[in-house]
Amino acid sequence: MMTPSLPGRRRCLTGLGLLATGMFVRPALASPHVQRASRDLLGTRVDIVAQGSQASQATAQAFAEMARLERLMSRYRPDSEISALNRSAGLAAVDVSPETLAVLRRGLDLSQRSNGAFDITVGGYQGWSFDPANPRLPSAAQLRHERSMVNHRYLVLDPVKRQARLQRPGVKVDLGGVAKLPILQAGMRVLQAHGLDGAMLNGGGDVLVTGQLLGRDWRIGLRDPRAPERLLGTLELSDGVVASSGDYERAFIYEGKRYHHILDPHTGLPTQGVRGVAMLARTPQAVNGWGATAMLMGAARGQRLLSGLPGVESLMVDAQARTWMSAGMREQLKLSA
Repeated sequence: MMTPSLPGRRRCLTGLGLLATGMFVRPALASPHVQRASRDLLGTRVDIVAQGSQASQATAQAFAEMARLERLMSRYRPDSEISALNRSAGLAAVDVSPETLAVLRRGLDLSQRSNGAFDITVGGYQGWSFDPANPRLPSAAQLRHERSMVNHRYLVLDPVKRQARLQRPGVKVDLGGVAKLPILQAGMRVLQAHGLDGAMLNGGGDVLVTGQLLGRDWRIGLRDPRAPERLLGTLELSDGVVASSGDYERAFIYEGKRYHHILDPHTGLPTQGVRGVAMLARTPQAVNGWGATAMLMGAARGQRLLSGLPGVESLMVDAQARTWMSAGMREQLKLSA
């Protein structure tokens, strides 16, 4: 195991109103009914902008609901249901909540439909650390050993008993590619239940919006994966989701080579063919997990995958810095000058 001495740093956009990872929204004008707040959740920063007389109460309750779900699903929390499942690998099934079961089913479905390009058990690769304060690179021998632990077929779900089981010791589930959007969506449902005029929820490059802000559609910027301090362009929408995946969020440099957090389940090494993906849709369900899956499939297969998703407009930047867009994305994205 090797410890890199030159960690990369996460770069956030500044000077664009509300700070966001990968996205930005037009800053709210001064208004007593516009509430803005941020919390550290889901391994990133989550921002909420809410407009309405109940905005303050709605925002607090939305953060509480998202924190509750994170406590259930984070593999980094020893008291989570996912940690209990991973500890019980090869031993016994564990009971899980309906929310966790739904995300496990989504991850298993993506694993099956992508023939393992996406794999929900990629948590078996434990030698990596993308913490800027303590980056870590596993040895080739460790990757070879852990490779046998990564296979979604070891995960068995029982929806009737509401149980999950990992059939082999050492197998570990990681919901990082599929849990964030459902958790953000749960937060948005709380905001909507308060009858707000408009709300925006941004978590690490995934943005959900409803209604408008002071009579205007929400304006969301897409970060350029080739130069994350720049924007490719902006999208305007009143109801929907913009989801992004990229190799620029968590990364470090070691001996002149860059390593990022999206790992190929077949090798345990970072993906190579795609720098970033952005998707636009009406619902989070339409896009959940597909961005990471497209990156794992590579540019050609990933573009074919994205082209076939119903109700989804997409953008991809490949490893050669070429940009591909669906027809609908090309129409709606206002490119930066």
